[in-house]
Amino acid sequence: MAQANASDTDKVLSIADNVRRVRTRVRQAAERVGRDPLTVRLVAASKTVDAARIRAAIAAGVTILGENYLQETRQKLGQLGRAGVEWHLIGPLQRNKVRYVFDLFDMMHSLDRLELAEEINRRAERLARRLPVLLEVNIGGEASKSGWNPTGLLNDIRQLAGLPHIQVRGLMTIPPPTPQPHEARPFFRQLRQLRDRLAQEGYDGMTFDELSMGMTADYEVAIEEGATLVRVGTAIFGPRPERH
Repeated sequence: MAQANASDTDKVLSIADNVRRVRTRVRQAAERVGRDPLTVRLVAASKTVDAARIRAAIAAGVTILGENYLQETRQKLGQLGRAGVEWHLIGPLQRNKVRYVFDLFDMMHSLDRLELAEEINRRAERLARRLPVLLEVNIGGEASKSGWNPTGLLNDIRQLAGLPHIQVRGLMTIPPPTPQPHEARPFFRQLRQLRDRLAQEGYDGMTFDELSMGMTADYEVAIEEGATLVRVGTAIFGPRPERH
């Protein structure tokens, strides 16, 4: 038992160290390009991570958790609650699961198609709610990834603006995998430029304040290119187990 307790303590301390390390790198990346570090928020990507390790991250100052799976999130909410923590959906969502989102999440990063937006709007209207969302852009044009391509989003943006129960706060992307972090820079830059264009054109009810981009391998580059939300998992929790 003593060995187990010691191991648990080591994990907690390690996660606290990891959070401090990530926050330091966030601050340094922001300062390199003259940004206020407070304009960048850390999302701890906690899918498949157990509640004890998430609790350690919260104790170390994490205030946003990013989850992918509805049932897993429901279980964790029962264990951890909402006090001082936002829960963000950072994974895909099926249309037939939309009704569950409102009780679980404070924001959705992964709104990836008009049909899903329309279903969320219908459900939100019934609940007299307005769901904060980010629009997912497949900036690299990968067949394996969901999301609008930039042209498709520009074509759909007016229809999205006509959905009053969706509060568009910005854009999100996952760039193609690259051997080196700096090679993701053009994709992050393209997303920022698309965001800037949409913000300049102006659409009722849409703010485009947020850019969710960058993960463990490349979040510093993403911050240099304007990220306001970085989704970091492995650098905080270590390698994650496979989900069965």
